[in-house]
Amino acid sequence: MLFSGSLSSSPPFAVSNRALCYAELCLTWTILTIAFLSFSSFQYIAPLNEEFFQKCRSEFYDCPKNVLAQNVCTRIDPFDACLSRKTLENTQHVFTYKIENEGKPLTNQKSSGRCWLFAALNCIRIPFIKQYNLDEFEFSQAYLFYWDKIERANYFLNNVVDTAKRGEAVDGRLVSFLLSDPTCDGGQWDMLVNLINKHGLMPKKCFPESYSCEASTRMNSVIKSKLREYAKDLRQLVADGATDEEITEKIRKQMNEIYNVVGICLGIPPEKFTWECYDKSKKYLTIGPIRPIDFYEKYVKPYFNVDDKVCLVTDPRSSNLYGRSYTVDCLGNVVGGRPVLYNNQPVELLLDLVTKALKFGEPVWFGCEVNKRFAGKQGIEDLNIHDFKLVFGVDIQTTMDKADRLLYGESMMTHAMVFTGVSVDPNSQKPTKFRVENSWGEDRGEKGYLIMSADWFKEFVFEVVVDRSIVSQDVLDVFDLPPIVLPAWDPMGTLAK
Repeated sequence: MLFSGSLSSSPPFAVSNRALCYAELCLTWTILTIAFLSFSSFQYIAPLNEEFFQKCRSEFYDCPKNVLAQNVCTRIDPFDACLSRKTLENTQHVFTYKIENEGKPLTNQKSSGRCWLFAALNCIRIPFIKQYNLDEFEFSQAYLFYWDKIERANYFLNNVVDTAKRGEAVDGRLVSFLLSDPTCDGGQWDMLVNLINKHGLMPKKCFPESYSCEASTRMNSVIKSKLREYAKDLRQLVADGATDEEITEKIRKQMNEIYNVVGICLGIPPEKFTWECYDKSKKYLTIGPIRPIDFYEKYVKPYFNVDDKVCLVTDPRSSNLYGRSYTVDCLGNVVGGRPVLYNNQPVELLLDLVTKALKFGEPVWFGCEVNKRFAGKQGIEDLNIHDFKLVFGVDIQTTMDKADRLLYGESMMTHAMVFTGVSVDPNSQKPTKFRVENSWGEDRGEKGYLIMSADWFKEFVFEVVVDRSIVSQDVLDVFDLPPIVLPAWDPMGTLAK
């Protein structure tokens, strides 16, 4: 221990002690510096020197293509400069099979990470619109967003207690990961099922958007700050040997404050609502007063039962075998709710099941890495949409296979959308392209709809949700296997935003 003795002793002793401590510090710093320099000499074996820079500069300007690419990319978006004209010409928004009544209006999640909610509600509204002969309709995304914020905060606080009881250090990888983002807008399919089964649904007109729904950053910053503060208090309670009752009471008080913050920013949904509308024939329709959970059970569930849908993923890493069930440590949103389960299958099976569902007229929720090989304005997901090699002299995004991209942090699920159409090869009946309903408004693609090649699907789609009726029993049986627990930071635990 460097600092010893008492600085409140007599002045001569204090001066002597301080001088000794200063000398010890200097000696320690010298030793550490020598050790670092010695260590670094073994690590950095190829420093960049002036000769290297001159060679690179000369070779760069000796290549006319580099100069042309520089002229272009210093003036416009480099990815736009890489767009393939040929691929654009060969892309048409026409499909062999297409959902007859796609939902209206086209939705827009704006500056929030709620794609998983929007995509799911866009799926659910299609049979609802058909059943009640509506011209257009939206379920309230704000309603589920509200309950997810409340439930997710409580889930986080319970995780804090659980990890503290496990003996996880606050600066260890697990707790540090949990504290890095105590609440976010993103989610997974099973988390949506938890919300609907517990809290139901309601029409958007009965609980419309708020500022913090459409731009959630400020609200999230308040919640995150409080949750980290609460985490410290809860870990201290565990360390002090508090009873479960004392810890529960503390969480209740903390959640009361979170409830107030969320309610102030998003509004508080009514316990009951009355919904009125006209159908396509101008016939008046009214439902209510009714609770949201009863609205779902009576008017929605008969035509779209979330418990009848199954989520299949494709993770080709050699460590994660196909035909096995997986979950992710500390991932979820409702305490006591259904866990997030992944049924890992080859991507070809996911392709076949999505195609089968679309032929039956059923939309499909899916998760993907949206921004790879993506022409945003044109709304095209295609492996050939960018020619990076032509412009930069190097290729990107597909130079590693899907498994290695997961391992090296180059790929993961980032966004959820809805399949509403598919084209198939007339001979093989294999899918060639898909129609995709996004939740970014009408400014991209064909009035908000994207087009995705089947080859792109294989590389960047990670999960799909289909009705269990079209899934073989051997695949369904995988859900009954004890799930293998992946660490909280595993890429398969990322949330669609």
